Amino acid sequence: MTEQTQIYDEMNDRSREVFRRVVESYLHDGEPVGSRTLTRTLSEKVSAATVRNVMQDLEFMGLLDSPHVSAGRIPTQQGLRMFVDGIMEMRDVSRDDQDKINATVGSNQKNVGSILDSVGKALSGITQGASLVLAPKHEAPVKHIEFVHLGVDRALVVLVFADGHVENRVFQPPLGQTPSSMREAANFLNALAEGHTLSELRNRVKHEIKTRRQEIDSLARDLVENGFALWENEGESYERLIVRGRSNLLEDNGNAEDLDRIRSLFDDLERKRDIADFLDLTESGDGVRIFIGSENKLFSLSGSSLVVSPYMNADRKIVGAIGIIGPTRLNYGRIVPVVDYTAQLVGRMISDKS
Repeated sequence: MTEQTQIYDEMNDRSREVFRRVVESYLHDGEPVGSRTLTRTLSEKVSAATVRNVMQDLEFMGLLDSPHVSAGRIPTQQGLRMFVDGIMEMRDVSRDDQDKINATVGSNQKNVGSILDSVGKALSGITQGASLVLAPKHEAPVKHIEFVHLGVDRALVVLVFADGHVENRVFQPPLGQTPSSMREAANFLNALAEGHTLSELRNRVKHEIKTRRQEIDSLARDLVENGFALWENEGESYERLIVRGRSNLLEDNGNAEDLDRIRSLFDDLERKRDIADFLDLTESGDGVRIFIGSENKLFSLSGSSLVVSPYMNADRKIVGAIGIIGPTRLNYGRIVPVVDYTAQLVGRMISDKS
């Protein structure tokens, strides 16, 4: 039994109803709730003074807070956690929401990245939050590799996979590269690539460069090693985190303090910070997890909430995650089932394609 559950069990019916109605009202419109407003909605006919006393008790317990003197109350982070864990009623995913999500996964797009991008757009539209979709690492066999000379200090490396997926990166090649050294590097890689995934090919290339060092020009060798480093290091998480719906977080947020927090969140998302940690949030088990405010270690400075669920491949291995991020007054009862439904659907799609 959690501390919040114990507190809730010890509350009387009047305190529970006052608490629940304050939280539900706050999640609906984001405004503090006053005692006079509550007296008109409570099932029990009591005075505003009685309701104020109950709210003061709930504030003393750490469940409610008063943002301004003489203002109404709003739930604290602890109060929201208690509501989410023990009181909130989950809605079924509506047929309309199911159809919107199903349409993205059932589209004719073959590229998994494009499908996940569509999933993110649909989720942000349905939830009116910002969607986060962590795409799986691409593990299909490599079909073709090509280096393209773009200038003195710029080159493009293109990877074509056997399943039709294409990835490309612009990078700074080692000094002195020529079109001929780029062709030699590509020929060397393509001779080794057939039937191997990128991670398998990386190990094979390292071995071949050591054993055939005299057979490959030093410029081409430098280019091969430099090109692989692009994927092996910071490139490994490149474009894996798809963020859609940032503009939703700006709507109805005229408060300067809230806008500063949102800007902080945008900075984090723009840098795609801690992508590995984002996936770690889900690895304690399958199913949806909810992080409220400072519980959310990735975006705690922005005071945001994150609803996140992993999705798995055919081997029941977690390969990615789907989430919604927004203010702490998210509509959790609607968003949690939507995230769960989407994660399961994407998992089936990934399994089918593999």
